[in-house]
Amino acid sequence: MGSVHFAYDAAFSRNIGWVTEAEQAALHRKRIAIAGMGGVGGGHLLTLARLGIGAFNIADFDTFDIVNFNRQAGALVSSLGRPKVEVLAEMARDINPECDLRVFPDGVSAANLDEFLSGVDLYVDALDFFAFEARRDVFAACHRLGIPAITAAPLGIGAAVLIFLPGQMSFEEYFRLEGCDEEEMAMRFLLGLSPVMLQLGYVADPSRVNLAERRGPSTVAACQICAGVTATEALKILLGRGGVRAAPHGYQFDAYKNRLARTWRPGGNRNPIQRIALWIVRRQLKKMSAHGTSNG
Repeated sequence: MGSVHFAYDAAFSRNIGWVTEAEQAALHRKRIAIAGMGGVGGGHLLTLARLGIGAFNIADFDTFDIVNFNRQAGALVSSLGRPKVEVLAEMARDINPECDLRVFPDGVSAANLDEFLSGVDLYVDALDFFAFEARRDVFAACHRLGIPAITAAPLGIGAAVLIFLPGQMSFEEYFRLEGCDEEEMAMRFLLGLSPVMLQLGYVADPSRVNLAERRGPSTVAACQICAGVTATEALKILLGRGGVRAAPHGYQFDAYKNRLARTWRPGGNRNPIQRIALWIVRRQLKKMSAHGTSNG
């Protein structure tokens, strides 16, 4: 087959119908920042690149390891030991050679946050679950700068989604992580994302779940669901399509249970229902940890 010359309009022409030609042109002009190119981040980047987003700021300091193979876009034998951000940048440019990529190989931190969010229309959270300091810093900056932000967590075989929009409830107001130790932050983040905890009912091996030891199982199905849901919400936000429900509203779709749960927690983790749920989840997670220790 002879060489094929890239043409943006042709490459993304099959999007037209679900979006108009004018909307596709608008997506071409948008810039999205994604922190983290691991579990969900690489999938976010490639999915949004195929949506026709024209520019990205991407950050990650990690390299690919064999334990990433079960779920991470870009995790291949050929990419072992290579920087994730470098591999995913190559893959995104292979989809759209005209894509404007700003790469942050040291990850995102207070030192580069202003640069990372410069000119950004939307932030997509893909940081490691336990990267609480960096996550709080990025979401606080988005709230201050008026940048919409999405977090979609791969839980079980599904996705839990929260959206933070300018002028509405902030990440910190919802999750209430100030003054908490890491284990408490993990529980508050988990339950804040997933107030109904649909994923708990089918954990096959509870010993694999231990927040104190920063470990838990993962699936590629959940990561890919997160990418699809995030791209859909991004499309609505960037094109002003409406129908975007921001925190304290959220939702969790669980493909295993074939269930969609819409959630509403006024006050976030200060909500009385949420406080009771936190107490219950603490007990359940301690039982899981104890079970893992007794079988270790």
